[in-house]
Amino acid sequence: MSTAIRGDDGLARCPWGLSAPDYVAYHDEEWGRPVTDDQGLYERLCLEAFQSGLSWLTILRKREGFRAAFSGFDMAAVAAYGADDVERLLTDTAIVRNRAKIEAAIANARAALDLPGGLAATAWRYADPDAPAPRSTADVPASTAGSRALAKELKKNGFRFVGPTTAYALMQACGLVDDHLVECHRRGAYR
Repeated sequence: MSTAIRGDDGLARCPWGLSAPDYVAYHDEEWGRPVTDDQGLYERLCLEAFQSGLSWLTILRKREGFRAAFSGFDMAAVAAYGADDVERLLTDTAIVRNRAKIEAAIANARAALDLPGGLAATAWRYADPDAPAPRSTADVPASTAGSRALAKELKKNGFRFVGPTTAYALMQACGLVDDHLVECHRRGAYR
């Protein structure tokens, strides 16, 4: 059972936040910070989908490559991608080259543009700011009723590669839930 651990700077963090140097800034400055705009949610959704089956560290290290490859995650630009763009992306070593995930990112841009009320408003309907604070990593679920409902709604509206676990990772990353451990210095920082 992993609980928050202190880094060299004396701050207690979620254990994963100290597992690699790249994670410290992501943990402290981004993960769990509320993202309330459609483009920001779309970027995180794409990255979470590309992460499926891989290490988040791989995605984090390729993030700038993804931004360049996917037009800064501008949904209108990505929605206009065609077969030539898919082939271009399949040769881009700066990203994860997986046809199904690339095609899902394009389909998800189109779906997000057509989503009544927008992606951010849809996602934030499932926010759970009062979820119990996890004391250890064992207390952090892989999915919740809210993430299952969000995934179901997104799929109903044409989104792909968005199961309950990916939806929950999106919720964690974008501040819809606060899964920083109870002793972590970032717990409750964004309320």
